[in-house]
Amino acid sequence: MTVNIKEVKVIAADGQKEKLGKYAGNVLLIVNVASKCGFTKQYEGLQALQNLYEKKGFQILGFPCNDFGGQEPGSINEIKAFCTTNFSITFKIFEKIHAKGNTSEPYTTLIQSDKGGDVEWNFEKFLISKEGNVIKRFKSGIEPTSKEIKNAIEDALNS
Repeated sequence: MTVNIKEVKVIAADGQKEKLGKYAGNVLLIVNVASKCGFTKQYEGLQALQNLYEKKGFQILGFPCNDFGGQEPGSINEIKAFCTTNFSITFKIFEKIHAKGNTSEPYTTLIQSDKGGDVEWNFEKFLISKEGNVIKRFKSGIEPTSKEIKNAIEDALNS
């Protein structure tokens, strides 16, 4: 099923509510992140993608999640400090959410897409078109700077 995220409401790390529609016109990569996961090193690759494509209309949206192995136990302030100190993260980090079970937005919507289904672990990545549609999904083991992800981002930016 085709779903659109423009009307999805989320809470930013500063506590402000916003609709993902505010990012319309940008290609997005939505990622459930965790600070104590074997994939945590992917923050580095995510930031590299942000740096590479930001001026072309690309944004990463990180959603901390403690659903998988309790690997994101910290408060939002601890998470933000960890990301800044260890990876110099400049992309947007949101409030902690649930990506499985009692799912929170944006995952309630994302898992309903034809690229959806249950999120299986931290650092799953959903690529969103400029129009707000889910166009591709990448499992945790796919590195952010892989050719597969870069090609998909470039295709989305050029469409």
